[in-house]
Amino acid sequence: MAEPRGRAIRLSDAQRLAWLRLYRTENVGPVAFRALLNQFGGAAQALEALPELAARGGARRIRIPSVREAETELAALDRCGGRLIAMGEAEFPPALAAAEGAPPLLSVIGRDDIGPRRMIAIVGARNASGAGRSFAQRLARDLGEAGFVVASGLARGIDGAAHHAALPTGTLAALAGGLDRIYPPEHEELAARIAEEGLLVSEMPMGWVARGRDFPRRNRVIAGVAEATVVIEAALRSGSLITARLAAEAGREVLVAPGSPLDPRCEGSNRLIRDGATLITSAAHVIETLPRRAPVPARAPLAEPAAPEPPAPLEADQRARILELLSPSPVTVDTLVQMSGVPARAVQLVLLELELAGRTERHSGGRISLGG
Repeated sequence: MAEPRGRAIRLSDAQRLAWLRLYRTENVGPVAFRALLNQFGGAAQALEALPELAARGGARRIRIPSVREAETELAALDRCGGRLIAMGEAEFPPALAAAEGAPPLLSVIGRDDIGPRRMIAIVGARNASGAGRSFAQRLARDLGEAGFVVASGLARGIDGAAHHAALPTGTLAALAGGLDRIYPPEHEELAARIAEEGLLVSEMPMGWVARGRDFPRRNRVIAGVAEATVVIEAALRSGSLITARLAAEAGREVLVAPGSPLDPRCEGSNRLIRDGATLITSAAHVIETLPRRAPVPARAPLAEPAAPEPPAPLEADQRARILELLSPSPVTVDTLVQMSGVPARAVQLVLLELELAGRTERHSGGRISLGG
């Protein structure tokens, strides 16, 4: 059983293996993972139920990693000096645990005291100016001296400058690929130093080469671990603006260093200020936007609860009412419950079946739509 440790849990080896298999299963994202644990009381029980759930949703089969595959991934992580931490465990960043759609598992290499500390994200242009890099370094150094961990994405430009300056006080780098696939390659030495003095994190398996769609997922982690995200030099179409949007959607502060109106690298960041983001020019400006103490996560730590009672069997007309209400337009689960008249737990189960079959898409704000 997962044993409580204060507000934290500690997974057994068997549970950790089951969590990894469940999260690597086809069509199981963070929201579905949490829902499966709530429905079935644990990852092992959920794994047993998956084939039938997916079949009811319309899938012919569902790809579930074998025990051997999960053990191989854990062994590869161990050879790199890494470990797998679960949401709710003491090392897992508490701000990330409170964010909607946060990954339930992170592969990490580095110091185990970094994750629980308060964090500020610093992101910006890859082709940053000298002035932008200099400001990122000063800001990261001053925030570190004030007790904050600086989080970023190990990219060229602003990210790299912030990581370098924060090494003495603590920095977290979120990767889009596996922990053994450092990108860009010229930051391999920086990544090695972060692994010794800070923390490297990824939700992707070892050996995974990052694709374009993996970088927004990485940005979600950066925004999620931090109480506030600082943007320094961001073009109108940039990953930094994605990180800022994700931070705002999570209810976190978005702070921006102003840039020249003549520099295209600053068009996106200056627009953020125009649209209501807070202008900052120093670490003091960042700190004054934050509460004096770390906020308490609004979401309960993800844990394996006692096995709940199985839901009552759904009548055919109940299932039909739920399916009828779904469309390509996103809708909240509460709306489905209200309009269908079906109990919330039964609605969640039908949505799980459809998601496992690849027939739905998740959206911000807990909304869901038909997809595919």
